[in-house]
Amino acid sequence: MNKVYPDAATALADIVKDGQTIAVGGFGLCGIPEALIAALRDSGVKNLTAISNNAGIDDAGLGQLLMTRQIRKMISSYVGENKEFERQYLAGELEVEFTPQGTLAEKLRAGGSGIPAFFTKTGVGTIVAAGKEVREFDGEQYIMERALVADVAIVKAYKADKAGNLVYRHTARNFNPNAAMSGKVTVVEVEELVEIGEIDPDHVHTPGIFIHRIVLNAHPQKRIEQRTLRTK
Repeated sequence: MNKVYPDAATALADIVKDGQTIAVGGFGLCGIPEALIAALRDSGVKNLTAISNNAGIDDAGLGQLLMTRQIRKMISSYVGENKEFERQYLAGELEVEFTPQGTLAEKLRAGGSGIPAFFTKTGVGTIVAAGKEVREFDGEQYIMERALVADVAIVKAYKADKAGNLVYRHTARNFNPNAAMSGKVTVVEVEELVEIGEIDPDHVHTPGIFIHRIVLNAHPQKRIEQRTLRTK
């Protein structure tokens, strides 16, 4: 099966629809699938539920989809860099499900592993636990968290072979492996595409079994969210 598509728009054209749940890799603007996010924006699909650590900034990352009002709900951990996110949320225009960062990662991983739910101590006694089952194990309280399975996942990797085996680069790895696992259909954007067999199996971070479509974006913009310079 050929997993390689000529561009991001073609890779998403027949799989994205209104009202879907979309998992998106990245952390801030680090390791985000830039071309796929732009293609999702240009597709015009709306009423999306986006699962992502955050929503980028106002004019980059998922912030672009907030500006076009394509996102109905965010399931995320951190949203402090996006003024439009704040405006929509405070105005009651955007639903937000705040999730502790480690819990969010595990919810995605569990979804991709076929685990419907798990128990964690994170959030016990806080608003995070509101409405969730609480159970005691060995004298400690835990809350039950449901796993997340996305209709479509869009992720970024540094390198892929044509079977979809992925290698991430440094901190751009972040949420991408877990997001990749969670998608019923997962599309990856990569900077380098090689033949099958050219990646050492011991170096594979995400096996190709999780990847359905591949897009080459050899020269991503890679914007820096906040540039901090050391004084001389």
